[in-house]
Amino acid sequence: MPETPSPAESPTALERILTDAQRRGFLGPGPLRDHIQHSVAFAALVPQPPRTAVDLGSGGGVPGLVLARRWPDSAWILLEAGARRAAFLGRAVDELGLAGRVQVCHQRAEVAGHDPERRGRADLVVARSFGPPAVVAECGAPLLRVGGVLLVAEPPGGAPERWPADGLRRLGLVPDGAITAPRAIQRLRSVTPCPDSFPRRTGVPAKRPLFTGPD
Repeated sequence: MPETPSPAESPTALERILTDAQRRGFLGPGPLRDHIQHSVAFAALVPQPPRTAVDLGSGGGVPGLVLARRWPDSAWILLEAGARRAAFLGRAVDELGLAGRVQVCHQRAEVAGHDPERRGRADLVVARSFGPPAVVAECGAPLLRVGGVLLVAEPPGGAPERWPADGLRRLGLVPDGAITAPRAIQRLRSVTPCPDSFPRRTGVPAKRPLFTGPD
């Protein structure tokens, strides 16, 4: 159930934060309502609220901030490599009254994936505009517990061929459904522990992707 917002967590506060994110270039253009609705769409592929979740490359805070407010009993890590974005997210978490259960982690995903405090612990990892499929999969899989789910925002209409089973299997992942409306989102499930060799060194997942598919 969505939490009942307190005055500090009202939609006005969230909209103000997202407007600031757009002004700083941390969030793409377009109506704030669209960004919020896109974030909420992730929940359609989550049968029950996660206990622990990670927003991969959180940027301006979507979908992480939106989903953290929607699921008041979940603990979140907003993972962000950029120092300015991470500082912005820290202020946003405080302003929304989420500091008790939402942590901002200023760290590269390739590093976080080998951190014992992060690796293999998340029920849910979400990614919106983080990178190509192979990069998202390699950086997201190590953070998941077995049985956990990686949700990735997709181009309109979706494209299952972007997620080849053979490539995902190397990371312990399998395709596990998708939606195409109101937004396209691909679901991947962790079925075996991600091998210790992943993720590879910083920058390598993008330079030498494990698999390729249509753009």
